[in-house]
Amino acid sequence: GFIFQVTSFQGVAVRSLSTSSPHDHPEHGRLVYKGNLAKTVLGVRFFSYSTSIFNLFMMPYIMLKSGIGVESLLVQAAFYGLIGVFTFVTPVTLHILTKGYVIRLYYKDEVDTYTAITYNAILAEKATVFHQKDVKIPDITKMFTTFYAKTKSMLVNPTLFPNPQDYNHLMGYDKSSFFKFEDIEE
Repeated sequence: GFIFQVTSFQGVAVRSLSTSSPHDHPEHGRLVYKGNLAKTVLGVRFFSYSTSIFNLFMMPYIMLKSGIGVESLLVQAAFYGLIGVFTFVTPVTLHILTKGYVIRLYYKDEVDTYTAITYNAILAEKATVFHQKDVKIPDITKMFTTFYAKTKSMLVNPTLFPNPQDYNHLMGYDKSSFFKFEDIEE
């Protein structure tokens, strides 16, 4: 009996250590989903922003050294245009494509509300609180949208929900008129 008590005590200690993860936010409810591309999205957008800033600082220097300023207006316009595309369009496009990427999703059972954590334009975490009844599923499968929370498009990977029931509840599949598996078997 003595050995058993020691091992169970260690189990409790390990469990209490692992429950307080850096993503615990009791005010948001329990963590039901964690996006596995969060670091990638952040990294790609950070790289894109830093290249744009670098381009902006380098542009006057390149103009001076290359003597493009003296050349025809057309060459100058084309050069500015090209740099402009890479400097502004890429980060903006990346932001539009990834702004709905859910890093973490919390759920509060007692009030049936979700808190989605996404990245905003300046790469800071942003919390969006919505009710299950605010969830709308797009009619056509959209590339960067799993569902809309009110009017905001959100992107989640259904396979990353540790409990599939949480995903079903989020999407409203558990209370809709979708056919159930029992119906198929009959």
